[in-house]
Formats: sequence, structure tokens, C-alpha cells
Amino acid sequence: MAAPEPQRRAAAVKGLGRTGRPEHAGVLVAVADDRAPEVRAAAALGLGRLGVPEAGAEVLPVLMGDADAGVRRRASLAAVRLGLAGPAVTEAFARLLRDPDHHLRNNALAGLDALGAPGDAGALVRLLDDPDDAVRGRARRLVYRFKDDPAVQEDLIGKVGQSTGAAFVGILHLLPGPRVERLLDSLLPKVRAPSPQVRIATARQLSRLRRPEVTDALVAALEDERDAQAAAELLEALTGRGDRRVTEPAERWLRDPVAGLPAVRALSDLGTGAAVDHLRWAFADPEAPGPVRAAAATAVGELGGFSAVWMLLPFLDDPDAGVRTGVVDGLGALVRDGLRPWERRPVAWALIAVLRTGRAPVPHVRDALDGLPEALPGLRRLADGTASGSPRARRAAAEVLESLTADHHDRPRRS
Repeated sequence: MAAPEPQRRAAAVKGLGRTGRPEHAGVLVAVADDRAPEVRAAAALGLGRLGVPEAGAEVLPVLMGDADAGVRRRASLAAVRLGLAGPAVTEAFARLLRDPDHHLRNNALAGLDALGAPGDAGALVRLLDDPDDAVRGRARRLVYRFKDDPAVQEDLIGKVGQSTGAAFVGILHLLPGPRVERLLDSLLPKVRAPSPQVRIATARQLSRLRRPEVTDALVAALEDERDAQAAAELLEALTGRGDRRVTEPAERWLRDPVAGLPAVRALSDLGTGAAVDHLRWAFADPEAPGPVRAAAATAVGELGGFSAVWMLLPFLDDPDAGVRTGVVDGLGALVRDGLRPWERRPVAWALIAVLRTGRAPVPHVRDALDGLPEALPGLRRLADGTASGSPRARRAAAEVLESLTADHHDRPRRS
């Protein structure tokens, strides 16, 4: 170890680190300031191997700031291996978050994770845009772990306006909901960003805010939106705001398998005459997706209207089973809201026919018949076999009859 050649000194230090005992750790500490970087790197490596944390704590934080990248790398790995802790070690790892060597940035993240500390919050958050995949992934995990740290939150907020693409989406997912209002000036332009993923993430965050400028931005974005998933997110964000400007953009998406259901929910929430007209068109259109037609049929029943019963009844024979169930649910909503006297028998007979033919699930039919005493005679005839029907239909009628009778007896009597 006293040889004049750096290579011989480094080889000797490596050999001592590999074959020595804990009491030799002091020797490695003594050569950790050797003028040759390869010797300093060998000393760091050996200290990690000998497993004496007290000795490593003396010199490894210093070596983690060495001018030579190889020394910094060996020292950081040794500090992780020895489980070193304390302010000096944390500060050394925090400095390495800005190191030009991606291996060292990765080592720094591993060390801070083991220490349970974010280190330098600003440097940590900047690594979410790191060019190295491994560094980005580890930085994201560490930021998520410390996302409630005030310093980390502040740096995340500051980075929102500067980020694009996947980095922007990742930062939004890391921020808690109450912080969204502070980001409003940065978020509003992003709802028209080129990336659909950015628009989706922005709409999801803006849905928390019920401010006029937010609603205006969401409506304007929906009017120009061409991506189905982004349109679905915008429709969800606008549902519940009562803004009639949503009507026409929602109608354009009713035929879409992705955005169609959110469009139904948005129109149903509005409940205007124009919205109901669009919903009636949607459930009657055989070219529209089945789930959209089913949801629209239920919504038509829930919204009511003078001719809702007569529009729904013919579609109890629809080829799509989901649509038939949606129609049954729509009729059930009309029953609960109170049918007109001349509508009660036709609805009762139609629902009993559905039960007899098995065209809709029994629980849905039972719920629709609840509160419709006009159906009881027909149910009894079907249950006891006097009316035509399969054994399965008779069992279903008996089940519904028993349920309705039990519900009737369980209801409190009016005084």
C-alpha cells in the first residue's frame, strides 16, 4: 500500500477490503485521501465490504463529493451497503441527485429511500423529467412516498406549468386535490394541450372546481374535442354543473362506445327538453352502442314526460338484452314517480309479459312492478299456472309475487 505506483496501491487496498477483518477498516480510512482516484475508489469499495459503519461514516460522505465520478459511485454504493445515516450522509446523497452521472443519481435515490428522506426536494422533483428511465421511475416512487412533504408539494406545484406530456400527467397524479385551485392558471391552458393524456389528466383535476372560468374552459374544450377518451373525461367533469352549452357536444358523442355513456349522464343531468329529445333519439337508434341505448332508456324513464311510457313500451322486445333491461328500469322509474291512471294497466301487462318470456332479469322486473297493484292478478295467474308460461316463468312470478306481498306487509300503516 506504500508502493509509488497508483495501480499497485489500488490493488493492495482492494485486496485488504476483500480479505481483511473489521480491525483493518482504520487502514482504509487512512488511505481514503490518497492522491490517486483509483486508490480512493478502492478504499470506498473496501469499507463497504468490511462492514464497519463507524469507519465508513468518517470518510464516505466526503468521498461522495469527490471530483472523480468513479470515487463518488463507489462511495455512494458503500454508504447504502453500510446503512449509513445522519445529516452528513443525507446531504451527500442530496447533492448526488444533481450529479451528471445517471448511475450516481440512481444511487442517490436508493440512499435517500433507505434513509426515509427526500433530500433536496427541488432536485428530486426535477428528476421526474430525467432522461434515464431507471432514474425517472425511482424518482417517481420517492416523490410519491414524500408527496405530503410541504417542500416536495411546493416544488411539484412549481413544476406543473413547466412540464408536458407524461411528466405533467405524473405530477398531477402526485398532487393532492386541495392544491388544484393554486394551479388554476397553469391548468386552464392544458385543457387544450396537444396530448390527449394531458387533456384527460387536466379535465380530471379541474372537475373538482366549480368556478365559472373552469366551466367555460371545459365547455370550450369539449366543443373542439376529437379524442373519445378525452371527451368522456370532459363530459364527466361538466356533469352536475347545469350548463346547457353541454347539450350539443354531448349529443355528438352519443354514438361513441367510449364517450357515449358519459354523454348520456351529462344529458340526463341537464334534464332539459333538448336533452330529453337527444336521449330518446339515442335509445331508439339501433346503430347506437347497446350500453348507450340501455342507459338512455333508463334516463328517459327517470326524466319522465308525457309520452315516455309509450316510447319505452315497444322496446321491451328489443333484440339487445341490455336495452330491454334499461327499458324495464326506465319503466320502473316512471312507476315510482307515479303513472297516470290510463298508463298503469298497460305497463303492468307489459312487465308481466317480460317476466313470462324471460326477456329481462327478474330483480329488475320485480323492482319495476313494486308499487303497481294492477300487476298482482296477472302475477298470481302466472305463478299458479293458469296463464301460459314456462316453469321458469312461474317460479319468477312466484318470486316477484312473494317479494311484492312481503314489501306490502312490511310497509308501515298510515295513521
